[in-house]
Amino acid sequence: MSQSKLAESGTTIFALMTALANKHGAINLAQGFPDFPPDQNLLLALSQAASGGKNQYAPMQGIPSLREVIAAKVERMHGAYYSPENEILITAGGTQAISVAISAFVNHGDKVVILEPAYDCYSPAVKLNGGQVIPIPLNEADYSIPWAQLEDELKDVKMLIINTPHNPTGTILQAGDMERLEKLLNETNTILLSDEVYEHIIFDGEEHQSACRFPGLRERTIIVCSFGKTYHATGWKMGYAIGPKALMAEVMKVYQFVQFSAFTPAQWAIAAMLEKPETYLTLPQFFQQKRDLFASLMQGSRFEFLPSAGSYFQCARYQNINEMNDREFANWLTIEHGVAAIPTSPFYTDDRSRGVIRFCFAKSETTLSSAAEKLCIV
Repeated sequence: MSQSKLAESGTTIFALMTALANKHGAINLAQGFPDFPPDQNLLLALSQAASGGKNQYAPMQGIPSLREVIAAKVERMHGAYYSPENEILITAGGTQAISVAISAFVNHGDKVVILEPAYDCYSPAVKLNGGQVIPIPLNEADYSIPWAQLEDELKDVKMLIINTPHNPTGTILQAGDMERLEKLLNETNTILLSDEVYEHIIFDGEEHQSACRFPGLRERTIIVCSFGKTYHATGWKMGYAIGPKALMAEVMKVYQFVQFSAFTPAQWAIAAMLEKPETYLTLPQFFQQKRDLFASLMQGSRFEFLPSAGSYFQCARYQNINEMNDREFANWLTIEHGVAAIPTSPFYTDDRSRGVIRFCFAKSETTLSSAAEKLCIV
């Protein structure tokens, strides 16, 4: 029997750690989902859409009202206009948008540069399309981009994938980074895939530097975002992609045969919520309070927290506790101490432990307090 295209791949680390947490009754700070409900207005809007007959196929690109409000939001926040007619696509989650974008452009043998640690869906999607992954590790001291190495690798590269705010590290790209990237890509034909699913979760007064803010990047970039992250409804699997008409035309050609259209009632509900900018503009303060609470509760622990400037993730070194590799440590922490975290080695091609694990702080105060109490005696 012939092997599948991903015969060497196992179960994703998120599913493994959540299953382990469930088995041992551990507090799940591993998989990135909130343990508190979405806004009741969102749930009401969903119910009204479903009971009001919005249950059949939506247009392939998404309902017009949702695409229109996304266009208005992006222009208001970043000064870049995308046509609702042919430059915005609603997808069944950010992961699907990433996969479809890669499928649209990556052919057998095409090189795709991925900055590691990287969200674990990037590399498999490239391999499924016959592409060649070119991994470039971020600088381990601060997870900054190794610019000299990136410049050396950007020769005959079909696609570069970036992620800001970054999962798993919680770092963000600054305007200077994006300007340098813009200059670097200027003489290439490389497509930029910018994963911005945590676009509204950014801290300490910083602004999200979307690729669409930079003209030289905008013309070559497909941006992926997530409503599930924004509205605490990850199980809805709702996201979107935006990009210039020529690129999005190719993405839509693929999408129509993969999904055709995303969950219709949710599109109507999200469109109603996006009409109220405060529903996403208040997220930085909301999640920064959780970040800071978790950090304060953990001050008595032996974990070394790394800076978290965005997303709802907090990375930590644990060398003051023991010398296990990160997979062993995450399993031990879950089984013996009742708190699940994610090892960061699965975010690298070489799967080598760097002695860093990732916590998710998108949890209630009660959950964070209970977890910190357990972690402080590790």
